[in-house]
Amino acid sequence: MVLRIFGASFAVTVVSLVVAFLYGGPQALLLCVILGILEVSLSFDNAVINATVLQRMSEFWQKIFLTIGILIAVFGMRLVFPLVIVWVASGLGPVDALNLALNPPPDGAPYFANGDPSYETLITEAHPQIAAFGGMFLLMLFLHFILEDREIQWLKWLERPLAKAGRLERLEVVIAIVLLLFTATIIAPDDKVSTVMIAGSLGMITYIVVNGLGEMFHIPEEGEEGSSGGPSKLAKATGKAGFFLFLYLEVLDASFSFDGVIGAFAITADPIIIALGLGFIGAMFVRSITIYLVRKGTLADYVYLEHGAHWAIGALAVILLYSIGTHVPEVITGLIGVALIGAAFVSSVYRNRKLQSVTLERVS
Repeated sequence: MVLRIFGASFAVTVVSLVVAFLYGGPQALLLCVILGILEVSLSFDNAVINATVLQRMSEFWQKIFLTIGILIAVFGMRLVFPLVIVWVASGLGPVDALNLALNPPPDGAPYFANGDPSYETLITEAHPQIAAFGGMFLLMLFLHFILEDREIQWLKWLERPLAKAGRLERLEVVIAIVLLLFTATIIAPDDKVSTVMIAGSLGMITYIVVNGLGEMFHIPEEGEEGSSGGPSKLAKATGKAGFFLFLYLEVLDASFSFDGVIGAFAITADPIIIALGLGFIGAMFVRSITIYLVRKGTLADYVYLEHGAHWAIGALAVILLYSIGTHVPEVITGLIGVALIGAAFVSSVYRNRKLQSVTLERVS
């Protein structure tokens, strides 16, 4: 089963590495490997959240997300999205923006001899609005989850009081607005205050709209006791419900991709290498991990994984907002996410063993 699920990812990885080598030699090959590892480490929590939503969708919409959705993730976010930023920021046409990306200044300089900014410089300058949008979207997702009263809790000493506080209607919106104001006025550079406020507000609005559409077409499962973050739980969502869950997953993937795409430019500005490493290798492995979690029922067996993923999302949201004023190394972002999910996995194993021992004692 593992080979069947991950086989395509390994095959795509081999092809991508060959293409990278033919394109730029050993250096391009090494950069491609580094970017692939970066994407997987940053997006493991994305795979967990994808799996929690994907298992609520019908088989048809699962296939749509795992095919068309992945193509959007690979080509849209990892290749087209950086080019769109350059189009908007520089006013260049699509062809000129691509030429700018493929022909950087000599010696990796941030500007050309005539004073025009490089492709990498334009992407870096757009970081505040990108981080504000993605950070606020992910923050709303985290708050929606953590402020909801759930039967299963991981960090009880913290999640219980937060769930009680969450009884205050729209508390997550209040908290998000306060953090956005703090980010814009204290963290963001003086010339980016309005930009951060607008982008962050759009991130909040996007989450509220997409989540609201999911709730509008809510199909309660028999015996359901409430949702656990993101769009409401659906009983194998089809039709409009499935479409809005698909839309939600695409926006979610975009928000997760922001830090990876921006972080990639600290390694290379070559859009071809970024597309091969982040898109073809990284995104394909995230897809395989998502499928594995759904097919194996891992989230049901290890009940705290979803909690750990949401805490990782909260950490990523804070890091994105903080990075508007201060650079945060991508290795820190990746390690925090892996550490939280790893801790949740260990807690789940301990819980399962404890429940098993209690059951054996009752039987004996």
